[in-house]
Amino acid sequence: MFKKVLVANRGEIAVRIIRTLKEMGITAVAIYSTADRESLHVQLADEAVCVGGPKAKDSYLNMKNILAAAIGTGAEAIHPGYGFLSENAEFARLCESCGLTFIGPKPETIDLMGNKEHAREQMKQAGVPVIPGSDGDVNSVEAACQVASQLGYPVLIKAAAGGGGKGIRRVDNEAELKEAFPQAQQEALVSFRDGRMYLEKILEHVKHIEVQVFGDAQGNAVYFPERDCSLQRSKQKVIEESPCVLISPAERAKLGAIAIKAVRALHYLNTGTLEFLMDQDHHFYFMEMNTRIQVEHTVTEMVTGVDLVQLQIEVAAGMPLKVKQDQLLPHGHAIECRINAEDPVNNFRPSTGQVKDLYLPVGNLGMRIDTALYPGVTISPFYDSMIAKVVALGATREAAIAKVRRLLKEMVIKGIHTNQAFHLRILADPGFLAGKATTNYLEQVILPRLQGEIETKKRSGLSRLTGE
Repeated sequence: MFKKVLVANRGEIAVRIIRTLKEMGITAVAIYSTADRESLHVQLADEAVCVGGPKAKDSYLNMKNILAAAIGTGAEAIHPGYGFLSENAEFARLCESCGLTFIGPKPETIDLMGNKEHAREQMKQAGVPVIPGSDGDVNSVEAACQVASQLGYPVLIKAAAGGGGKGIRRVDNEAELKEAFPQAQQEALVSFRDGRMYLEKILEHVKHIEVQVFGDAQGNAVYFPERDCSLQRSKQKVIEESPCVLISPAERAKLGAIAIKAVRALHYLNTGTLEFLMDQDHHFYFMEMNTRIQVEHTVTEMVTGVDLVQLQIEVAAGMPLKVKQDQLLPHGHAIECRINAEDPVNNFRPSTGQVKDLYLPVGNLGMRIDTALYPGVTISPFYDSMIAKVVALGATREAAIAKVRRLLKEMVIKGIHTNQAFHLRILADPGFLAGKATTNYLEQVILPRLQGEIETKKRSGLSRLTGE
């Protein structure tokens, strides 16, 4: 087992990884930017190294400085968390060349699954059902129009190297395609330095279902209960839960078998998440694979009792998986709400400033808040706006919803705007309560329903959305 591990991340995920390292008796090394000098992950780590200025490119994406920090502190491995360098094959290769273990998949796997079109082709060859789409890259408006006419509108323009909602456009006709294609391609070039694009047929009224998988060096592979991540705004997940209330045990086993087929085909090492769309007839279609720990891994941990970060570290150290497939049935229901520093009343504008008062209502069984917040911490404009994850486990979905609502109502974050009240509105919505919300439900049903109230509040000079 490793004696010292560097955590190449910040915020709540860095805090979460550091806590597991400490439980395992492993020395934790943090990195930080000059803007994060007083951050909680720095305070909790055994050692901490500044790797650059406040902009991510100068610090958390600065491979040279991060590797120097790892070597200089005597770390044996690097845990990348999610985001930043977690799915960067070049960084994984550099770790290996420096004699450091990258806690994640092999670089070639990251490369393969990072190219969405190549990943799609690999899954087709493995017998995994995929969304109808272009065969190969589509790099011109003319080629895009030809493919779209064959698929039939609406279609989705997607960046081959994309993720996080970047380089994606929905188009409903050829005129929209001609306008949107160069915009999406330019966004992909800026975000990923890669302008390769492909097209997918848009499946309407679908759920976003994903499956966490693990593979070890001994050839063992397991899948975890599915997560329903259908509540999204601007292609970003807002609420996640496990299991999906609409999926039967038989369908769960079928989906798991598909996931294991993919893991075997890839000779996959460590953890990853296969993302699927489920149509109204409960057919599953592969979308993409994230070769890292997910933001929403918490709900999987809650329903299985497995520390996924610990499992990552053990597998990276060469240990066989300690969990068996028959141990991974869901026990209860878990829901996660992503708390962002943003103002729903003002088009979800990011909110920055100092957290002046903080109360986190934790302590009861089945309640969890993952965060790096503390009274006095400053939320800077340099990084992602997510500041906490509020998670609850209940014996039933209804119990989990009631519990997470209590957490949200009791939690106090003053000094900045957050989306707490927005979450409370979602959790009271009839469509959500019925478990029938699809990927477009939040934007097509819930947001328009709230828009009139928001406009009224603006005219009245009120600055916050209430939770009731």
